[in-house]
Order: sequence, then structure tokens, then C-alpha cells
Amino acid sequence: MTLQPPMMVRGADHSARAMRLMIRDLARGRQGVAEGEDLKVRPLEPPGPGIRVGDGSALIHGARPWQGAYTQSNIGDARVDVEPTGPFARTDLIVLRIEDPEWEGERDPHTQEIGYFHVVKGVAHDATAVPADMTGLVLARIALPRNTAAITSGMITDLRQLANPRTERILRTVHPTQTEEVPVKHGQWAAWPQEAAWDLDVPAWATTATVVVTLSGLRSEAGSVYAELRTRLGERAAAPTVVDDDGTTTRRSGATLADTLAVPPAYRGTRQRLAVEINQNDKYGDGKLAVAKGTTAVLDIAFTEGPA
Repeated sequence: MTLQPPMMVRGADHSARAMRLMIRDLARGRQGVAEGEDLKVRPLEPPGPGIRVGDGSALIHGARPWQGAYTQSNIGDARVDVEPTGPFARTDLIVLRIEDPEWEGERDPHTQEIGYFHVVKGVAHDATAVPADMTGLVLARIALPRNTAAITSGMITDLRQLANPRTERILRTVHPTQTEEVPVKHGQWAAWPQEAAWDLDVPAWATTATVVVTLSGLRSEAGSVYAELRTRLGERAAAPTVVDDDGTTTRRSGATLADTLAVPPAYRGTRQRLAVEINQNDKYGDGKLAVAKGTTAVLDIAFTEGPA
């Protein structure tokens, strides 16, 4: 019979394979660590001939069709020894390996660890995947110079990926009702327009923030206008967008401000202010730029989780 029995119809009497296939389905084909800090590879303290893998858990897909997926947790730092190099440099991978004897290897689940941290030695300098037919999740790459025993942080490249990264998207809109010109002398950054500012709760798991602010119906008059506009999240400024208008009569224009910012650990789980800033330059014109009735500001921000 090729059709597998459905779950939860024979009490707790289910095969290990049925459970692995259920895990695979619930994971929707993805694998990786569970949260941003999980299973992070760091040097020993003090640095020595090995590394340590931190707390966390992971989801690992089997290398073969219909093998299913495995879950594995690590509580506390785990030391992994790495063989020193001789006269030649070497690159190794640090892998969370699953060696299920039903599919590969000869380990006895009753007396030996089926899931364990494993060093794949002598890989390509840019390797990112385990060898074919090996069930495992790559955590880091170690670039060892020749005649080296002590591994430092500069030798470690983090290769972790999240199995199911979280995303939180926030949309906000404002419609200024009064005319507001640029509030300071040209050549200085200032918060503007005043209504284009929002206090946001940064998720505790966020590592990046993709920010898009659209300003429609900006009003220019009395000459040419050249200005830079940017967003600021807390103390982190985004790349600026330019408004460059050579007109002379009253006219309307729009601008889109966009950037992806790293979220500092100190911002996570706190409330931060996101505001639009302007720096108008009179070198290319001394016209007036303002928001007024008919101007719309739209904030679209997505906080995303990634390895931290």
C-alpha cells in the first residue's frame, strides 16, 4: 500500500516516518533555525582549536525523497573540536547532521546520538551546502589559515537561515491640512513635514526594517527647488531621495523614500520614532517647497526576522 495511514486514527501508534512527513508538511518545505539567535557559531573563550554552538533548535529536511523532516534542539553551549591546519589553509563547514540509520549510516539510536554537530573538512572556500546525500543543516563556514589552531570570530562566516522568518507590516497615512514650508535654513536636516512622523513598536525578533514613505502632492513655488528627503528610524538615517524641480510657477510633485535598515539589538522590543527629514539646498534654486491641503504621506514598513 503506497497511501500512508492518516495521523490520529490509531491512537499513538504511528511510525517515525509518518511523524517526519507531518513535520515536513507543517514546515511547508522549509528548513533552518527556529529563531534569529538559535545555534549561532562563536569562538571558544578564549579562542582555541574548536568552536561553540549556542542554544536553539532547528528544522532539518531529509536528503532523500519522502524521508521527511527532523527537529533538533540544543540547550547550552556545545563545543565542537576543529582539527588545526598544517602548511596549507583549509575551509570547513559546521553542520547540524542527522544520521538516521533508516536512510544512512549505521548509528544505533539506542546508544548513539542520531543528531549531532559535525565538521565537514576541506570544502570549497565559498561552500554553503552539505555534501549530496547527507542530511544536515549548515550553520557556519570556518576559513582556517595555514598553521592555525585557535579559531577567532573573523574566521567564522554565519550561514544560518530561518526556517520560517516572521514579518510584521505596518501601514500609516496622514493628510496635512495646513501649509507647512521647510522649517530651517537651507543646508540643514530637519524633520519635515511634522505630521509625517510615527511612534512604532519594534518587534522583539526584528533584525531588519524595510521602510517606504510616499509623499504625494508636494507643493513647489517661487522658483526652482532642489532638496534631499530621507527617513530616520530612531537614530538610524536611511539613504536620501532627491526632489529636483526647475519650474517657476506653482506646481505639485511626489517623492518615494525607500531603504532597508538593520535593526540594532537595543531597538528590539522598544518603541522608536520614524520620521521624514528634509535638507533643502539653495545652490540650485531658492524656491519654496511645502506640504499643503492635498498632500498625502503614506508609510509602509515591514519588520523582518533574520539570523542575529
